[in-house]
Amino acid sequence: LTVDDVTMRFGGVTALDRASLTVRAGTVTALIGPNGSGKTTVFNVVDGTYRPASGSVTLDGGSLDGLNRTRRAFAGVARTYQLPRILHFMNYEHILYAVDQGILTLTLNRPDKLNAFTHTMLREMLDALDRADADDDVRVIIVTGAGRGFCAGADLSAGAGSFNHAAEQDRSADTHRDGGGLLTLRLYESRKPVIAAINGAAVGVGVTMTLPMDIRLAATDARFGFVFARRGIVPEAASSWFLPRIVGVSQALQWSFSGRVFPAAEALQARLVSEVLAAEDLLPRARAIATEIVENTSAVSVTMIRHMLWRMLSEDHPMAAHRIDSRSIYELGQTADAREGVSSFLEKRPPHFPGRVSRDMPKFFPWWEAPKF
Repeated sequence: LTVDDVTMRFGGVTALDRASLTVRAGTVTALIGPNGSGKTTVFNVVDGTYRPASGSVTLDGGSLDGLNRTRRAFAGVARTYQLPRILHFMNYEHILYAVDQGILTLTLNRPDKLNAFTHTMLREMLDALDRADADDDVRVIIVTGAGRGFCAGADLSAGAGSFNHAAEQDRSADTHRDGGGLLTLRLYESRKPVIAAINGAAVGVGVTMTLPMDIRLAATDARFGFVFARRGIVPEAASSWFLPRIVGVSQALQWSFSGRVFPAAEALQARLVSEVLAAEDLLPRARAIATEIVENTSAVSVTMIRHMLWRMLSEDHPMAAHRIDSRSIYELGQTADAREGVSSFLEKRPPHFPGRVSRDMPKFFPWWEAPKF
């Protein structure tokens, strides 16, 4: 492992100045120095937490530049606490989890069933979102589907009794919780922005799960349907809260009353999705939006913004926004990210924000109290 001529700056402060280091296989290497000498910064450059201003990191002659922490771990460079998490990612059955350049792509992975939603998929999505929130290598999440569908709705392989939860053990009207709602509420709480890349049919829970996602893109052949009235049930996944806020109550009711399946062009006209693209352009466009966020913004700022805008939808007066705006500007204005944001702008260079969601959120975050079921 070779660190060659690495320089690392935070705003006007140089943490490393042309540092070099070689570690050979089978040896133990210690970095010794006083506080502030750059020991931790070296580790953060090696494992991909920081991107240096100049210099390179190589392993067995191959460059690690551009690889995030997870991909470096698979290549053979990791801190020991990362390994259980990395190994866990390999064990999902109904989803795929892939991190590249700060972007996590979650792929619903039952292509032979048009990615129909299962209890296993629910558990895996909840776990993946927990892990993404805890992983500073993940800046943005893209959710898409394998094959020709996004998600065709609930798996109905149980037949006519598919929605009869009273037949399940330990269930009652007071204790049963809708699985789609568990997922959308978890998405609502996400600390990372979420982009839906809807590549095909999105019906039932397949469309309602996208409602708390921040940006929705669709392929031209995608189809949507709030089909619940045609199945003798009601909209789930807290969609009666999300959908009217996105498209207005009249449009939400029209789609829900009829239960008809409609094309991507209609979804775009009603602003359910923000763009409709050719199938081959869908994921590249989602990644382009995500990359712009990764390369240009503070992770802490993005998390704050996401929750400020979503949560203000339920407030009854703009004073609530003014309170949070004021406190946030006061606290974030004192941070290294704020200094780096101004410095990089004045110096006309790309920013290198040091703040991490895992450790640097303002002390009053979260400012809300989660309601109980």
